[in-house]
Amino acid sequence: MPTIKDVARAAGVAPSTVSYVLSGSRKISDTTRRAVQDAIAELGYHPNAGARSLRSTRTNVVALALPLPSRGYLPVGGRFMYGLSEAAGALGYDVLLITARTGGSGLERVARSRLADAAVLMGVEMEDPRIPAMRALDLPVAVLGRPADEAAAPWADLDWEAAAALSVRTLHAAGHRRVHYLATVEADIRARRSYSVRGIDGARRAAAELGLPVPVHPSSGDPAELARRLDALLDADAPPTALAVQHPAALPGILRHLAARGVEVPRDLSLVAIGNFPEDLGGVDATRVELPVARMSTAVARLAVDAATASAEPPAGPEPAPHVLIPPELTPGGTVAAAP
Repeated sequence: MPTIKDVARAAGVAPSTVSYVLSGSRKISDTTRRAVQDAIAELGYHPNAGARSLRSTRTNVVALALPLPSRGYLPVGGRFMYGLSEAAGALGYDVLLITARTGGSGLERVARSRLADAAVLMGVEMEDPRIPAMRALDLPVAVLGRPADEAAAPWADLDWEAAAALSVRTLHAAGHRRVHYLATVEADIRARRSYSVRGIDGARRAAAELGLPVPVHPSSGDPAELARRLDALLDADAPPTALAVQHPAALPGILRHLAARGVEVPRDLSLVAIGNFPEDLGGVDATRVELPVARMSTAVARLAVDAATASAEPPAGPEPAPHVLIPPELTPGGTVAAAP
């Protein structure tokens, strides 16, 4: 029995376009409509009337898909849950929270039952399987992150590459030549979370541009293990004089451990924090790139609602999906000084 994807393939359009032709819920050009209708006739496709009815019904709900791979992700996720709820509410939408430690079964249930008009994906991997899965189920998505295929779905994100590069350049400009990059936790790096991959890429790009070796080290969610890794760096023959840190939740522990060792920031070791919230710093006035939660939440909420309510035909060619890339802003603080 032919499926909606078979019809889409024969007509040379996206499955969502076939749905729009069947439901009449969006404006479709006459040429595209005829191509879809011809494919339906040729294949003998018979749409399910109940499913078609569900697709044309608006819920004014946006689903937020928040994976929970570790407890360390909760502080960031909580802030975005609040920010997205505020932004979606201003657009007349409620938010349905979906959490899962593995897989996307909850999101698939929402898509199949049409409990939401669109979904926002968090904790996005560079090659995130949820994007094509939701496309196949005809659920519009917007991505809080920057996937490898930037045309796969609308997305909004901080420019993590630029943020990491900015942190390395800032330390280099202060005269530091032994700069190390403390990346996100190993689980995020292995999963190829977009912020992890792009942060590391930015640090390495800046290092290459400056002709400066910048070793990259994964952080750890285990305070004792993180302390051991810091000790290994500080006890090396040529210890770093500066750290760029992309693990905001670890900053208070890092600062406490440095103080316990008698390492004074910034006299002995300069530090730039990347992607933090002000309260992450334990009252320290750090040089930092803060995470623009409100701007990111507003942008991705708008993209999700636009995807759910768009009246124009989706582009037929490989045009980039709408996106919002937020440039990093460096806030000067008291944790960077001239190299000793």
